[in-house]
Amino acid sequence: MNILVNGLITGIFFGFLLQKGRVVRYDKQMGALRLMDMTIVKFYFSAILTGMIGVTVLHKLGISPSLILPVNIGANIIGGLIFGIGWAIIGYCPGTALGALGEGRIDALWGIMGMLVGAALFAEVFPVISDTILTWGKEGSITLPQVFGINDWFIIIIFVAGGLGLFYWLEKKGL
Repeated sequence: MNILVNGLITGIFFGFLLQKGRVVRYDKQMGALRLMDMTIVKFYFSAILTGMIGVTVLHKLGISPSLILPVNIGANIIGGLIFGIGWAIIGYCPGTALGALGEGRIDALWGIMGMLVGAALFAEVFPVISDTILTWGKEGSITLPQVFGINDWFIIIIFVAGGLGLFYWLEKKGL
């Protein structure tokens, strides 16, 4: 099957889960930002854990090649700050903004327009930052198992156990 069709099917399925998990709701977004409702944290951490296991299985079975992007600490910090500020201002992250728009929440259009403007600005400044900011803390393509010299599955087991413990604790606290 075509990779674009796979992406479309996966995107529709993920959007459905976003909506069913109620993470496209503004009150859930604000609850997460105020550390009062961890629905979004639980949802996305579940997706990360599922992805860790799925990507590793696909790679180990030879179904999918391993694509490890280079670590760039400077770009990650600056990008994370811009992402966080935008999320705090508009109340949606990119995926949930599109999901909210799909539910008819017109306020999400402001965030989507901001993302498009931000992408255009990034494209314009890329030639300048590619030789400056994008070189800060460039570490190459590394993984946690490589850093610690251990098996991939050991890291996955640690993250899954930690995630289950976190989920249990959050549920116990009513978050």
